[in-house]
Amino acid sequence: MTNPSSRSTVLPTSLTVFAPAKINLVLRILDRRPDGYHNLWSLMQIVQLEDELSISLSDKHSSIALQCDDSSLKTDPSNLVYRAAAAVLEHSGRVIGLDLVLAKRIPMGAGLGGGSSDAAATIIGLNQLLNLGWSMKKMAHVGQALGSDVPFFFFAPSAIVEGRGEKVDPVQIKGSRWVVLVNPGFPVETKWAYQQLSISRTEVRPLSEAHAALGKTSALSWESVLHVAENDFETAVFKTHPALHRIKQKLFAEGAEAALLSGSGATVFGVFRDETAARQAQASFQTEPHLKVYAVSTPSDF
Repeated sequence: MTNPSSRSTVLPTSLTVFAPAKINLVLRILDRRPDGYHNLWSLMQIVQLEDELSISLSDKHSSIALQCDDSSLKTDPSNLVYRAAAAVLEHSGRVIGLDLVLAKRIPMGAGLGGGSSDAAATIIGLNQLLNLGWSMKKMAHVGQALGSDVPFFFFAPSAIVEGRGEKVDPVQIKGSRWVVLVNPGFPVETKWAYQQLSISRTEVRPLSEAHAALGKTSALSWESVLHVAENDFETAVFKTHPALHRIKQKLFAEGAEAALLSGSGATVFGVFRDETAARQAQASFQTEPHLKVYAVSTPSDF
């Protein structure tokens, strides 16, 4: 999402932007902060499963009107797209009507950052449409108030994210991989996952030297990243949802280089070297119709 103009159709009063999903190749949940949140350390990566957002300026009203093709998603002021649009108008001092149409492709409550990515896409799109001239840093600052994952999407495709999510350091991972996303059809609430993590663990492990080293390398290899892939939520979440552990085991059985829970779940992903292997793994889940299974690629940095 770092170069939205290359993926957008620009008209004088409207444009379309795309909001990619993310996976957590590493997710460490560290100490609790004075504000009640936890410090995290994560290596995040976008994948090419995208929501689509159309933004139009309106001369017929002066409010924010949001529509979505998924009727289960609220389109009122609690929606992240709505909130992001309102934040842009507030920070820019603009008073203008907006018509927003969201086409959802990323499952909700899935650990794939769909809502956060939608919010970031809204800010990027309005920055372009209203000719605000905001930097990525400025847009990330506006987005930070909306959710911990939002700042990452301004510095994608790959970045190490720390703190509450406000510290984002882009990294390069050489080449690309194919990723099979397996969503079980039910959500895992992030707040619940944090509660279970607090109950289940007796101590907080410090960040390992292997993980810290990832942030000190100018260009990472997929092999070095996948060798240290882990997610602190897995033990607690898998205990309540053993089906997710079975999905992870099946991805390994199908030849995944790594398999992991994404975010707090409920999506489990497997990383594969090429499209053929990923498509074969995707097909192996077709006998389970309750699952949503996607085979997608990562963008190639170089």
